[in-house]
Amino acid sequence: MAKEKKLIPEFYEIPANDIMDKRIGNMPLIEKDASLECVLSILTGSDYVWVVESKGSKKLVGIITEHDILDIFSPRKEVPFFGFPSKKSLHYETFEKAGHLMSRNPIRCRPDEKVEDVLNKMIDHRVRRIPVVENGEIIGEITLHHLIRKFYTFLKNSN
Repeated sequence: MAKEKKLIPEFYEIPANDIMDKRIGNMPLIEKDASLECVLSILTGSDYVWVVESKGSKKLVGIITEHDILDIFSPRKEVPFFGFPSKKSLHYETFEKAGHLMSRNPIRCRPDEKVEDVLNKMIDHRVRRIPVVENGEIIGEITLHHLIRKFYTFLKNSN
């Protein structure tokens, strides 16, 4: 993005802290030891869930998305140890806890990172949301929707 013309240069300089959703209580969070049933119940209302170390902890250890679940239910290739799955052979006991399902070390940003850096991470890693992490703990998140809303506000105010 550095060499390309930016529509509203000030927008790209906004720190993540000014855009992120800080309402931790509203974010889908689950402990890594939570059951598959608990994970699936959260995913019925959200397309992802952040995984934290333990109850009461905000130490981010992973993310589970609908796509992760889809890959488990219907892998495109042979799964080592089990072979090709069928409805009768899928071994749910292998995926008993959130820690078994999660993608570890999700792409993250710091609260002082600029929108430009956050956007570049989203594009480079093909993700629509990034946790904002400070000292290893999740303190908020930035989604593509947050960025669209903020950019729309900038466009309205620049006219």
